[in-house]
Amino acid sequence: AAAVAGGVASALASMVVAYSVGKKSLEPHRQTLRNAADRLEEMRGAFLALGDEDAAAYADLNAIRQLDAEDPRRVADEPGAVRRAVAAPRAVLDLSLELLGVVEGLVGITNPHLRSDLAVAAVTAESAAASAGWNVRVNIPLLPENEHASALDQLARSLEDARASRQRVEQACA
Repeated sequence: AAAVAGGVASALASMVVAYSVGKKSLEPHRQTLRNAADRLEEMRGAFLALGDEDAAAYADLNAIRQLDAEDPRRVADEPGAVRRAVAAPRAVLDLSLELLGVVEGLVGITNPHLRSDLAVAAVTAESAAASAGWNVRVNIPLLPENEHASALDQLARSLEDARASRQRVEQACA
C-alpha cells in the first residue's frame, strides 16, 4: 500500500506539472517543470518496482520464519531476509521524502488553479511515508538488538521530515 500511495502521489504531482508546462505565465519555470516531470515519471516507476520488492522481501521472510528456529536454512537465511524486509519499505520511505521535496519545489511555479491537487499530492506522499514507516517499524525488532535504537531514531526523524514537508506544502497552497 505504501508504494502504491507513493505512485499515486507522484502521478498527481505529474498532472499538476502537465497542466502547468506551456502556460505563458509560468514560462520562466519551464525547464524546472520539465525536469520535475521527468523525475516524477521515474519516481512513479520506482514506487511500483519497490512495491514488488517489498512484497517479495515479506514473502521470503515469512517463508523463512515458518521453518523451525534451529533449522540450518533459517539460521543462515533469516538475517539477510530481515534486512531486506526492512530495506524495501525503508526505500519507499526515502523515495517518499524525495517526492515531498519535488512537490515542495513546485509550490508557486505551477498552475495556481491546481493548488489543491498539489497539496493532495503532498498529503498522499506523506501517507506513503507513514505507511512505509509502519512496515519498517514492525520489522525493527527482528534486527540485532544493538541496531534497534538507531533504526527507530532514524525512522522518527524521517517521519518528522515528511510531516514538516507536507505541512509546508499545505500552508503554501492554502
